[in-house]
Order: sequence, then C-alpha cells, then structure tokens
Amino acid sequence: MKSLGYYNGKIGPVEELTVPFTDRGLYFGDGVYDATCAANHIPFALDDHIDRFFNSFQAVRIPFAMSKQELRDLLLDLCARVDDGVYLLYWHTTRGCAARGHAFPPEGTPANLLAYLAPCEMTPLTQTMKLMTAEDLRHHMLHVKTLNLLPNVLTAQQTKENGCDEVVYHRGDRVTEGFHSNILMLKDGALCSPPADNLILPGITRKHLLEIARQLSIPVKEEPFTLAELMEADEVLVTNSSSLCNVATEIDGKPVGGKAPLLLRSLQQAYAQRFNREVGLPIL
Repeated sequence: MKSLGYYNGKIGPVEELTVPFTDRGLYFGDGVYDATCAANHIPFALDDHIDRFFNSFQAVRIPFAMSKQELRDLLLDLCARVDDGVYLLYWHTTRGCAARGHAFPPEGTPANLLAYLAPCEMTPLTQTMKLMTAEDLRHHMLHVKTLNLLPNVLTAQQTKENGCDEVVYHRGDRVTEGFHSNILMLKDGALCSPPADNLILPGITRKHLLEIARQLSIPVKEEPFTLAELMEADEVLVTNSSSLCNVATEIDGKPVGGKAPLLLRSLQQAYAQRFNREVGLPIL
C-alpha cells in the first residue's frame, strides 16, 4: 500500500477515511501534531517525536489516553503496513468531537487520533536553498506543535511566489525559525542556534544536529542572534525532518555563507550516517 490512514481505530487508504464534522480540529485547530520520516518501515528518532508530542498535548490540556508505548506500537504497526520506500509519518490529536463552543467540551469527551503515511523524498544534502525574510507575527506558544498553522501557510505561499524554499522569521532583529524548519548558522567554528524557548519549535532534527556537533567537538551556542549576524554567517543551515542539514546560499536575493565548506560537510556526513544507521540503510 502506497499510503495509509488511521482515525480512532479505523485503518485504510487515506482517501477512504473520514473525520466527523464536529471534530474540534476542524473548528478551531484545537489539536497538536508531530511527524517524522520513515525508511525501511522504521521511523527516524520516533521516541524523540513521541516525547515532543506528549509535551505538546499536555501543554494545551488535551486528554490523550494512550501511553507512549501504546502510541509507539501503533505507529510502528502502521509503518509495517506500507510498501518499501521513504514515507512521511504524521499524526495528530484533537480535543475530541463536540458542538461548536470555544471552551473545552464536557469532561470525559475523548480525544481523537489521526495518523497517515505518504511517500516522500529526503532532500539531498547537496541541495542548496534560497531563503527570504518575514516578520514573525505568529503566537507565543511555538514550542507547542499545534494545528494552528495559517500564518505558516500564508508565508509558505509567499515564499513559493518569490521563488524561495524557506523563510527566515524574525521578531524585530532576532531570528526565530522558518515556516517548517529550524534556522541555524556556522560562525567562527561554532554551530549557533536560537534558544529552545517559546519562540521556536524544539526541532528533533535540530536536537540531533546539536548532538552531532558536540560529538565532533564543534562548539555549540544556543543563544539569540540577529538578521545581520545571520547574513554574515560562515554558513546558514536549514533543518527539518526531510532536510537534515541543508545549506542556504542566499537570503532576500543576497549571497550568504560558503565560508566553511569542510565544517559543513563533516556535519552533513555525520548526520547522514546517523539517519542511515537508525533506519537500516547502508552507511555511506
């Protein structure tokens, strides 16, 4: 099977499953989600993603009933049902089904769980990216991976219309992240990332990249940096579940980076080896 869906115990082709009209995710985006890539039927860093998922729904008080192990078993079972290849594994929970009303539904209303697998491609590490900047006008709970993504959708469309691949969100001069990626930089031999506070998503790919840098004895700095500092970076990095460590070559039409190719390559090679080792692909 090339694609597979799940909704509250029902499993089948994505196009055949339905969601109730009263699901609060449809009315309010009242839910949280997570996602990773899977290869050889093995999701990468699944436990890290499940931990973040639990942090998200607990932060917004969704009464999700499964244990981490039960969710893990379910997601692995779904991965085992699809054909060979690389897949996006996505899942979300909403605050259940109820008549439309902003306050929480009656106590005891069960949460809903949706999941699906669809074929996807990993971004080649040799592929470079073009970025554009945009003022970050989103909410202040970005450490929670919520379904409220309309600002990200609008920015993604603007980015596409401008012939770019990602955005660099900023609040004033401070760089935050992209619409679906973390933004980092290499500067003076160190890997620099915005801190994992409420203004960015604590990306799992970001987490592993920081771990890899430390293993390679590359200094790591988790502190705010500005747009001006990013423009002067030795390398500008983009990370997400399907882009493990890609480099940007321009921001707003201006060239950036290109000053630390050996350091960049060492991070990319180490990350590719970690990913391949976990999902059972040949170590290149």
